[in-house]
Amino acid sequence: MEKSGIYPLILLLNIMFRGLNKISFDTKGRVSIPTKYRVELLKISKKKLICTIDLDYCLLLYPLSSWLKIEQQIMKLPTLNATSRKLQRLLVGHASDVDIDKSGRVLIPSELREFSMIKKDAMLIGQGNRFEIWDYSRWTKLREKWLKSDKFSLPERFEGITF
Repeated sequence: MEKSGIYPLILLLNIMFRGLNKISFDTKGRVSIPTKYRVELLKISKKKLICTIDLDYCLLLYPLSSWLKIEQQIMKLPTLNATSRKLQRLLVGHASDVDIDKSGRVLIPSELREFSMIKKDAMLIGQGNRFEIWDYSRWTKLREKWLKSDKFSLPERFEGITF
């Protein structure tokens, strides 16, 4: 993506969420935010989160303040560009407000759970300014596939990054 796109936004956001957590949805579609994230998340989000879909068929969960910056960038993309419209329709169009309840749970809308194929067991993955929520079985299968793949190619601008 060119410099006017979403990429520079990544550099502006504070990195705070990392790690994997196996979680379970209850029968109402609620999931508990793990304790290790809850205090910080409550502090920065004021109990307001946004959940939307990802092109990899997982869900993205953002603190409202982080999401608003991203949404603003997405909506600035040119609407005459088919890819921009697709991102706007998918990411912003599916964005749902979710609240953290007094027990530290969030209710994920059924349409989003259906899209991501999440039934009960899921994986919550910290990704800096957001979380990804994957169906547990799908996550483990894709992770194994990615690890077995010997084709990791990065865009040229990332070639200087070391681990």
